[in-house]
Amino acid sequence: MEILRIDAGFDRYKELLDVVLAAFAFMDGRIDPPSSAHRLTPASLGEKAAQEIAFAALDDRRVVGCIFLKPEEPALYIGKLAVHPSAQGKGIGRLLLARAEATARELGLSSLRLETRVELAENHRLFAAWGFRKTAENRHAGYDRTTSIEMRKPLA
Repeated sequence: MEILRIDAGFDRYKELLDVVLAAFAFMDGRIDPPSSAHRLTPASLGEKAAQEIAFAALDDRRVVGCIFLKPEEPALYIGKLAVHPSAQGKGIGRLLLARAEATARELGLSSLRLETRVELAENHRLFAAWGFRKTAENRHAGYDRTTSIEMRKPLA
């Protein structure tokens, strides 16, 4: 398994998009509003990677996962953490989160922050097992109910 920093030389955004869409497919019909992953394109992923800190997970040169990170003092925001369903359960998510922790420490940030949809209780449990705790409830624009929860992991 190789965790690769996505930089200007990265040219596999179609594969990366396929991974994100496959990883987020289980949410279709379960979350409202629908995932923003459906609005991504290879070009927009390239733009996102240029504006944020991104890593790809490769297994035998095949893209199987990714994580996008955005510094937001005092936390490093985790967005679009994705592992292809065929590669889940192999510790790839943990490797990507370890890279996020290392990046946060390098930047002098004290915690990791993410948001997950309120309907995805299995994600809440998984992130809790990885040391994240619920810190807020949020709603998307135009909604009068909670649509996502914020979770944070303090870094020692």
